[in-house]
Amino acid sequence: MLAVFDREVAPSPEGLRQPGAAGDGSAAGLAGRFREARPDAVTVNLGGSGAMAYSSHGQSPLLPRLFGAVDGMFCMFQGTIENVAVLKQQYGLSKGANEVNIVIEAYRTLRDRGPYPADQVVRDISGKFAFVLYDCSTKSVFMAADADGNVPFYWGVDSDGRLVVSDDDEMVKKACGKSSAPFPKGFFFTTSGGLQSYEHPMNEVKPVPRVDSKGEVCGTTYTVDAKAKKDTSIPRVGSAADWSAQY
Repeated sequence: MLAVFDREVAPSPEGLRQPGAAGDGSAAGLAGRFREARPDAVTVNLGGSGAMAYSSHGQSPLLPRLFGAVDGMFCMFQGTIENVAVLKQQYGLSKGANEVNIVIEAYRTLRDRGPYPADQVVRDISGKFAFVLYDCSTKSVFMAADADGNVPFYWGVDSDGRLVVSDDDEMVKKACGKSSAPFPKGFFFTTSGGLQSYEHPMNEVKPVPRVDSKGEVCGTTYTVDAKAKKDTSIPRVGSAADWSAQY
């Protein structure tokens, strides 16, 4: 799976983009090359916001890929959710709903009603997973990975500031060079809230430079800053408010 988002839609977190470390590929044309290499690929042009591409080619039977779209919300999911039955009931979904339907409905609930913090919604998902969602109505991105990093998931920033996300590390490296890294375990990212830990939602996140065997910086990882707590003086949003304003 592959997603490319404009900097206005998905501003990269501090430290991910390394000065002068652009790759030799153009993120703008990645979706096209993805489709050429995978005849069964489905691609979605998001206009000026970016593009998404999905293929089941070469997928692991233990970590299958799924793609779905509902009411202008496009979601790519890889892996499995263990508590599917519980989440279906929680979100009022039919028995035939799959992991993509669950993520989309969870996001819709956050966006429209916001009864829970976003970190709790992601934390409630048990299993091995990584997903990327784009909402056309709000031009918002929502993505996350499980706490153990069971699913290959990478991201980076190209020379034009676009955020590139994929389960193929070579594709991200080609487009972003040293401005690429594994997506952090146990974290989620939103357009408005940036990168956050859903395991430690009250702590700030800090970038940690990755250094290769030659001592050169090659991307950035992220960790929870145990000494820095977030400012909690802002009142929590009500049930009728848009969750993205706070998270």
